[in-house]
Amino acid sequence: MKNIEDEYRNLMAGILHNGRDKSDRTGTGTRSVFGRSIEHNMGLGFPIITGKKVSFNAARTELLWILNGRTDLKYLEDNGVKYWRPDYERSGRTDETLGPVYGKQWRDFNGRDQLADVVNAIHFSPDSRRMIVSAWNPAEMDEMALPPCHYAFQVYVNNGIIDLMWQQRSADVFLGLPYDISMYGLLLEMLAKGANLKPGRLIGQLGDCHLYSNHYKQAAEYLSRSNRVLPDLKLDSGIFFDKKGGLHIPLKQEIKLNNYNPLSAINAPLSVGI
Repeated sequence: MKNIEDEYRNLMAGILHNGRDKSDRTGTGTRSVFGRSIEHNMGLGFPIITGKKVSFNAARTELLWILNGRTDLKYLEDNGVKYWRPDYERSGRTDETLGPVYGKQWRDFNGRDQLADVVNAIHFSPDSRRMIVSAWNPAEMDEMALPPCHYAFQVYVNNGIIDLMWQQRSADVFLGLPYDISMYGLLLEMLAKGANLKPGRLIGQLGDCHLYSNHYKQAAEYLSRSNRVLPDLKLDSGIFFDKKGGLHIPLKQEIKLNNYNPLSAINAPLSVGI
């Protein structure tokens, strides 16, 4: 069974030792590879990296922000997530939103609630091969503070087990990817809970996988460390249709991570384009 800890470590080592140098929009410079896949069997524990501390609150907050169709900075920053502010300021927007980003597309893609469609299919058409949500909307791309990095996901149901695969065009492997892994792991758990299914495999299909040039030392430090036991997730509720026909989205206090005992954080600068 595949464990996200080993998958993440192998991805990072492959980039650090075998990647090619590549320029990028931030001007920082990267070492990059293209077209990689990572996988985790959810029976091994919740997929959050233990070789360094990752903020579960940030992953949980950002997912709830998206699931509720929000695009504002206020919800994020009220819940302690402030890393979107630099991209907002760089974009030139003045409305305190990031434009029609993830939450808008998941819940209102040209008037279509894609998340509701997927939840409906999980319950009533579980053999469907169309259980897909896309955040990649070219018609609204120019209005976004940043085009979506993780741009789509698909779910698969078979024999009482639900798998989830997400697609990502750009993966900041040291800083950003650990949050993406945990966010989609949490989404898989929520969908499983709401449909009384067992979470199976979490799969990430990644395009440009890169380490920024000012993350090389931090990546080497991470690779020198060992992994710890993965934690457990406790969900009081999942995603499902309520009695009024609307989607029930769990509350923050209904989502708890137990027994997370990572090694200490490794600080690294965030690169923002100009």
